[in-house]
Amino acid sequence: MTAKRIVWAKFFNAGQTCVAPDYIFVEKSIEQKFIQTLKEKINEFYQANEDINENYVRIINTKNFDRLEKLIDRDKVCFGGKIDKENRFISPTILKDISFEDEIMEDEIFGPILPILSFTNIDDAIAKVKERPKPLACYIYSKNRKIISKILHEVSFGGGAVNDSVMHLSNSNLPFGGVGLSGIGSYHGKFGFDTFSHFKSILDKPLWFEANIKYSPYTKNKLKLLKMLLK
Repeated sequence: MTAKRIVWAKFFNAGQTCVAPDYIFVEKSIEQKFIQTLKEKINEFYQANEDINENYVRIINTKNFDRLEKLIDRDKVCFGGKIDKENRFISPTILKDISFEDEIMEDEIFGPILPILSFTNIDDAIAKVKERPKPLACYIYSKNRKIISKILHEVSFGGGAVNDSVMHLSNSNLPFGGVGLSGIGSYHGKFGFDTFSHFKSILDKPLWFEANIKYSPYTKNKLKLLKMLLK
């Protein structure tokens, strides 16, 4: 189920959504089995043939096609990698043996290329994620509630899901938005109304009395009184 949900979320609209999984951090002990399952699900959803599958879309324009083509390291392709420039087609592609030093990890991919990184220690994985700009979304797949809680509390991101991807957008009761470079503010339902509204703050004071403490001259007695009030 994990692979099925990730494949759908990543390759929906050929990866051209702002909340598509940009990369996967998978535990080393299950990496090979997980990649094999990803391949099976891709073949199930997008059966290979000579023509462009009717359930799979093109890259939006030539500029982005050229950008994505340059990101495909042929030495690290373990699945897919087929391209057709005339039709702006890039097949669902998996890259493995990726590190954060690879070019594809320098920016948002926004296309059907899925890098796989592995880890053996969850603390090291979290530290690596936190070294990078805060993501718009984070998806955690695990049955271990302690690990889930740890990631949710230690990693800052806009929004996300546990054991699912992208679908948090469909719930109007959940505010959608980013943090840091991934955005400011949230929308959906009342959250959008609040974000795009200006709260005009007004102080309305009577004219009949005001303590003289705020006005010059500022004496030691006034300072002493202020300190007493602020304790």
